[in-house]
Amino acid sequence: MELKVTTLEGKEAGSVNLSDTIFGLAPRPDLIQRCVIWQLAKRRAGTHAVKNRADIWRTGKKMYAQKGTGGARHGSARVPQFRGGGRAFGPVVRSHEIGLPKKVRALALRHALSAKAKDGGIIVIDKASVKDGKTKQLASHFEKLGWVNALIIDGAEIEVGFSNAARNIPNIDVLPIQGINVYDIMRRRKLVLTKAALDALEARFK
Repeated sequence: MELKVTTLEGKEAGSVNLSDTIFGLAPRPDLIQRCVIWQLAKRRAGTHAVKNRADIWRTGKKMYAQKGTGGARHGSARVPQFRGGGRAFGPVVRSHEIGLPKKVRALALRHALSAKAKDGGIIVIDKASVKDGKTKQLASHFEKLGWVNALIIDGAEIEVGFSNAARNIPNIDVLPIQGINVYDIMRRRKLVLTKAALDALEARFK
């Protein structure tokens, strides 16, 4: 697949051929979904907790006689039936992470890239750089190019000025090639890749 390379100013800067092994697969929604679920589960803190009856400070003495009161039988005031008692079957501190093989993750990434390519959502630019690192200037470039919802992937190092200028623009994400992931690709309409990012992707999946 051949795509034209543009600059942030909207000028043509040649063309590139996208590898069919990375961008030419028939997208499988099931693989993409599995990877997204894995990512979202992995980022959950799992620090939710409640007090069960063992955590409540209250006397363990039997409340009243077993028989003769006409009421239900009770042995402890810590039980969930009483106000101030422990909660039954509440959440505990745990990890929500699920397993997903590395090969499946790598394949899901290629399918996500292929899905974007099939939808025409991939744009290639020569480099991600902005003069003076001004947000207003970068926002005007994005407006001319029609990028209102995009993920921009650069090489191993992102220019500090570009990163600082882009972080105040809503619905625009900037990541180095090490941070490319299925969830961020699918949640944005456009995927903008620099030439450095393309080279790194091809080297990664060679």
